[in-house]
Amino acid sequence: MEIFGYTFADESLLEEALTTPAYRMDVPDARDNQRLEFLGDAVLGLLSAERLYAEFPSEQEGQLTVRRTHMVSSAALCDVAARFDLAARLRRNHGAAELPRNAKTLADAVEAIIGAAYLDGGFAAAKQIFEALELNANAAESEWSSNPKGELQVRAQAMKPPRHPVYELLNTAGKAHEPIFTVRVMVDGMGSATASARTHKQAEALAAAALLSR
Repeated sequence: MEIFGYTFADESLLEEALTTPAYRMDVPDARDNQRLEFLGDAVLGLLSAERLYAEFPSEQEGQLTVRRTHMVSSAALCDVAARFDLAARLRRNHGAAELPRNAKTLADAVEAIIGAAYLDGGFAAAKQIFEALELNANAAESEWSSNPKGELQVRAQAMKPPRHPVYELLNTAGKAHEPIFTVRVMVDGMGSATASARTHKQAEALAAAALLSR
């Protein structure tokens, strides 16, 4: 079986990588791809770090971290999944709705396939898939515009002594199906900022952006 330009010697590894947790609703004994996703995430992190270390020899850790965040983000992996029509090959539960383009399930599957390739053919096999994914273009983005929480984390850790942002949920309002979350972020020596949004995660990101803008 072949995927992303790589042919698996052990086809059961690819089958497991393509098996979503939801598939177990129909086949409880099936092995889903979460363990492989865990492994693949680590392998992808190493591959991307190695590439960026070589391509940007003058950049420091913080800048390289920014580039890697863009390079292997969930959005970037979902774009890969769309380019290779990965959704059509996933094993999902019977009657499952069509996956949205930005579904985490797709990003997880890409990482699981990398993990499976690593087990099947070692680092060289994982690297072959990494090259086929063509994630390099995303590394050109060296700004944190899409990840204010990441930028705030890096800036706080660069302080002396290093600091860590602390997020606090202040309030949850609105209807049960349309909640509004209000979050405050604080960094010792930088101050605090508050923001509200329809998801907890978005509220945290907006609060981080607000603090950065100050």
